[in-house]
Amino acid sequence: MKRFALIAAASCFTLALSACGSADDASEDATADNVEMPADEAMAGVPDPAADAVNEAAEAATQNAEETIEQTAVQAADDAEAAVADIEAAAGAAAEPAN
Repeated sequence: MKRFALIAAASCFTLALSACGSADDASEDATADNVEMPADEAMAGVPDPAADAVNEAAEAATQNAEETIEQTAVQAADDAEAAVADIEAAAGAAAEPAN
């Protein structure tokens, strides 16, 4: 009985090993072209997280710069209007005769 179990186990192992392997042509030599994929092909279509982060940072910096420029322009316009009002008030005071 032990002999029968040993032969059955060996047969199962042999069939399992033969089922795991596959080859189209066993006589073909292994070369880099048929064994490995070139690195350029392997990385094609893979997103670059570093480039995405740089693009996002550049967009955020551009948006922040635009907002800062707009705020500075608005502040400068307000300051200019206040200066014009001060000049007009000073001119008006200078034109009035002293009593």
